[in-house]
Amino acid sequence: MQISSRLKEARLSQGLTQEALAERLHVSRQTISNWENDRSYPDISSVIALSDLYAISLDELLKEDKNMIAHLEESTDIVTSRKKLSKLLLIAVYLLIWTLSILFFWLGGGQDAMGYSLVILYLILPVATLVSAFFIGRDDAWTDQKWLMLLFFGALYMLAPYATFSVANMTSTGILRFPELTAMLPGILCAAAGMAAGSLTRRLHRSKN
Repeated sequence: MQISSRLKEARLSQGLTQEALAERLHVSRQTISNWENDRSYPDISSVIALSDLYAISLDELLKEDKNMIAHLEESTDIVTSRKKLSKLLLIAVYLLIWTLSILFFWLGGGQDAMGYSLVILYLILPVATLVSAFFIGRDDAWTDQKWLMLLFFGALYMLAPYATFSVANMTSTGILRFPELTAMLPGILCAAAGMAAGSLTRRLHRSKN
C-alpha cells in the first residue's frame, strides 16, 4: 500500500476532514488532497507531524513505499545542503563586512580616528555581530557550533582594532605588540546577546505553533 492510501485511511479513522487536517498542519486543503491522491509527497517535517497525529510509527507509515523513501532522502539531502550554504553565506557576509572595515581604515578612513572608531568599531561591527549572532541563535543548524562562533566573533572583534590602530602604531614606532585576549570579551558578549535573542525568538515561534 502506498503512503497516499495510508494517509487517507488514517485521516478517516481519526474522523478528520481534509480541511481540519490542513488547519492542524498549517497547509492548504489542496496539499492534503495531493498527498492522498499520490500527486505529491509530504516533506519530512510533515511526515513526522502526521505520524504523531495519527499515532502511527514512521516505519508503518513509510513501509514498502520506495518512492516516498527516495523522496525523503532526496529532500533531506537538499535541506542539509541548503543549511550548509546558508551557514557559509552568513559567515562570508560577516567576514566581508569586517574586511571592508579594515580596508576602509587603510584607504584613508583612519585619518579621522575618532570618527572611524565611532562608526566602524562602535556601530557597524557591533550591529553586524548582533544580527549575525541573532540568525545563528534562531537556527537549530548551529546548535553544536554556537560556542565556536562566540570565539569567532570574539577573535574578529579583537583583531579589528589591532589590524588598524595597533598595526599603524607599530609601523610608526617599530615596537611589536600582540593582541590582548581580553579584547575578545566585548565581541563574545555582543554575540551572546544576539544568540540569546535568536534562541528566544525560535522558542516563541515554536510555542505559538
